[in-house]
Amino acid sequence: MSAGSSGGGDPFDDRGADVNGAGAREPTAPAPGWRWKAVCASDELREGGNGVRFDVPSPDAPELPAFVVRFEGRPRAYLNRCSHMAVELDWQEGRFFDDTGLYLVCATHGALYHAADGACAGGPCRGRPLTALQACEADGKVWVAIRTGRTG
Repeated sequence: MSAGSSGGGDPFDDRGADVNGAGAREPTAPAPGWRWKAVCASDELREGGNGVRFDVPSPDAPELPAFVVRFEGRPRAYLNRCSHMAVELDWQEGRFFDDTGLYLVCATHGALYHAADGACAGGPCRGRPLTALQACEADGKVWVAIRTGRTG
């Protein structure tokens, strides 16, 4: 599956689990060594609007900041780190889009990224993309794939 896509079909199978006791099931693990993390309710994301920040575990650091936005009707998730310089993109919490709602922008130096895939669209990123995270929607929630380190 590509970042920001559900890969088509039902993300659940017989292994889907009720992860919060309220009937929401975690989608089937995207691959061995990965699990899904619910990051927000689907209705918290508006097309081209503010994003939702969250943290992901990292083998090199306790947690890394990340975010999810809605673009072209789908959730798109990325590490919240400019590829030009290791700074967070949003200058106000959740403000990732430029004024047009088409590009993600680094508030520090103005690097522009395509919201659909995180590719550099201009500025000091010089062709270096954002780090994309796999995302999907199911049971009214937005889920992001998180590495667990376990492969079986």
